[in-house]
Amino acid sequence: MKHFDRLVSPRTGAEAGRMNVGVAHSEVNPNTRVMNSRGIWLAYMLLVAVLHVVLLSIPFFSVPLVWTLTNVIHNLVMYLFLHTVKGTPFETPDQGKARLLTHWEQMDYGIQFTASRKFLTISPIVLYILASFYTKYDATHFLINTGSLLSVLLPKLPQFHGVRIFGINKY
Repeated sequence: MKHFDRLVSPRTGAEAGRMNVGVAHSEVNPNTRVMNSRGIWLAYMLLVAVLHVVLLSIPFFSVPLVWTLTNVIHNLVMYLFLHTVKGTPFETPDQGKARLLTHWEQMDYGIQFTASRKFLTISPIVLYILASFYTKYDATHFLINTGSLLSVLLPKLPQFHGVRIFGINKY
């Protein structure tokens, strides 16, 4: 009975200051802070490196082709995840405000130029520079890599926040 009273009665003293750390979050929409999570940037870079090593392990792929494929696959996947998928995978109490927003538009509550947005903007640029260098600025690879970079950078610009060109991905 004494144990039951302790469970029912409010906490006092030193017990009142304890928190259940890591049990719950206070975010209305978890999509807004996922790129600020601990270790996510390292995991992101490691996944890109693993993709590159896997492509390098294919015997009939040349080094320039592997760099171009790494760049294009990275940019395609990031475009799909950040700029095509809309809404949230969670039930959120925001009354559907995030339903029509892409993941990029939801990140950091739409605030521009945060650390995570800068990281996700700079990473395809760095990958593009590496791909251009290792392909020795070959015209074909350069055009493919430039088109891929533009397709992932333009939607990140603040001027395109909420804009749907030609009504694509409007609903």
